[in-house]
Amino acid sequence: MLLARSRGSGSPAPGGEPASRSPFGGGRARAAHRVPWWRTRPAQGIGYAAPTALFVGVFFVVPLVLVGRISLSDWPLLAGNRGFNAPDNFTEAAGDDLLWPSVRFTLTYTALVTVLLLGLALLLALLVQETRPGTGLFRTVFFLPSALGLASASLLFLGMYSPNVGPISPLLERLGVVDEPVSFLGTPTAALWSTVALIVWKYAGFYMLILLVGLQRIPQDVYEAARMDGAGRWQTFRSITLPLLRPSLALTLLLSVTGSLLAFDQFFILTKGGPDNSTMTVVSLIYREAFQRLDLGAAAALSVVVLAVLLILNVAQFRGLRGTDT
Repeated sequence: MLLARSRGSGSPAPGGEPASRSPFGGGRARAAHRVPWWRTRPAQGIGYAAPTALFVGVFFVVPLVLVGRISLSDWPLLAGNRGFNAPDNFTEAAGDDLLWPSVRFTLTYTALVTVLLLGLALLLALLVQETRPGTGLFRTVFFLPSALGLASASLLFLGMYSPNVGPISPLLERLGVVDEPVSFLGTPTAALWSTVALIVWKYAGFYMLILLVGLQRIPQDVYEAARMDGAGRWQTFRSITLPLLRPSLALTLLLSVTGSLLAFDQFFILTKGGPDNSTMTVVSLIYREAFQRLDLGAAAALSVVVLAVLLILNVAQFRGLRGTDT
């Protein structure tokens, strides 16, 4: 038994030669326990990210590259690519008579919507901040319009604004506010404010929800300490609520500005850019170039410019948001 143990432990064999282990034994054991490459962490990470990467590549990167190519080409909608013509599309777009009026109108609309929407959303969030009987009902009622599609909401308001079949104008006449039917979309000013009212009604509840989450993240100990120090409601709101709510306000500002600069559906349904092209937004101008004047090259050039402006604005706002978090 002792002799067998000594041989197994590498002692000299009866013939005088030392017993040695095979140099391939350990390699076979390691090869038998080697994990297949598709079960490794890098492979699993690639598998999880592949569907999203494919979606982004097909529906974002490829169209973006195509728009960049079209913007540098003479590309009528019905005739196809006629060749490279840069920078003619950009100079033609810059010389459009409707470009700068549409830019001014888009900026005016963006400023009005952003101020009114954020102000109303903050007011609603403060009203439903505390849990009390009926708060859940009010939160639901305020949020419900945001569940409606923008096209559906625009069609709803188009019917309500109609002086013939809408309920608003006859109601105002019965109350004695006006003497004749009101044309809510007949003048540039009326059309602008009517569209702003639609957007504020639809999105105020959504932004209220974002701000409400930010309000609920503020520790109650801070408010209690302020009350113990004798701070009033306005001083507490100005010195505590607003500073601690800046990340949520920055997010709502980012969403409102981006959405307003890309406004199209509501104006297309309500005003068609009228009256007299007074409600023509930049995106409406892009639509006009592509599908009415059948010039995809000019439309793509305007799209590239709008994309560059949005990237600059979003980067600036994200830096501001990061600054509020530090």
